Amino acid sequence: MNQEEVDKILKKLEVDLKIKGFTKATIKTYLVHNQEFLKFVNKNPLQVTTEDVKTYQANLSDKNAKSATVILKLSAIKFLFNKVLKHKIINDDVEYPKSQKKIPDALTKEEVQKLFSTIKNFKHKLLMEFMYGSGLRVSECVNFRVRDLNLDNFTAKVISGKGNKQRMIILSKDFVSRLKSYLSTREEKSDWLFSSKLLDKPMTSRMAQKVIEKAATEAGFKKRVYCHILRSSFATHLLEGDVDIRYIQELLGHSDLSTTQRYTKVNMEQLRKIKSPLDNINQK
Repeated sequence: MNQEEVDKILKKLEVDLKIKGFTKATIKTYLVHNQEFLKFVNKNPLQVTTEDVKTYQANLSDKNAKSATVILKLSAIKFLFNKVLKHKIINDDVEYPKSQKKIPDALTKEEVQKLFSTIKNFKHKLLMEFMYGSGLRVSECVNFRVRDLNLDNFTAKVISGKGNKQRMIILSKDFVSRLKSYLSTREEKSDWLFSSKLLDKPMTSRMAQKVIEKAATEAGFKKRVYCHILRSSFATHLLEGDVDIRYIQELLGHSDLSTTQRYTKVNMEQLRKIKSPLDNINQK
């Protein structure tokens, strides 16, 4: 199978993914994974079989690929063959590896405060506060548009993910006060709340990651600090404040409650209140 044929198939996949409303990041990932698979099997797509998929899985296993990576690759292949090409090669005979559900990392409230105190750039500080104060994914934060703010009600609308799903988020009153000041004084009048130097484009996720990495270094953190840890901290701190987990699920935009329940395992504030039974034993 030559590269021209591969490119045609990948272009068809890209079009279908866009029609379905997949994010740019997901589209890019699906294209890469399918290109790798097509290169591996090296045959006409309509001649690819379920056994080819299993052989590919075995090859990934030999390379010690993580379960989450294998699952993502299989999902990408399934979309191309089962949905786009109408050639069902991934069926019940293909077993997905069990995903390892990692407990999300989270910062303490004191650590969040320490992190923010090191950020001198007002715009960058607002960016971090928005992620933490509203529980946003970094992609949602950098792609947020001013028109979706409802400052009078301390809420906003987020449009993201597959199918452009919408959800309402909360805004901190202190954040809204600082945000109003930022919006009234900023020179650029971009549609994006956090625009790049090119006003017609939003700040990149990579730029946001650099901001938090720099802040963490200056704050003296030894552990890894990244954008998503602010979203995890948002969920964890709401749980510590006894907010109902179903409200947290709604604010985070999780379709499955089990995803939100992972944060119950990192509720360190509650764990610290538990007294060890050893403390109740009188020892000489």
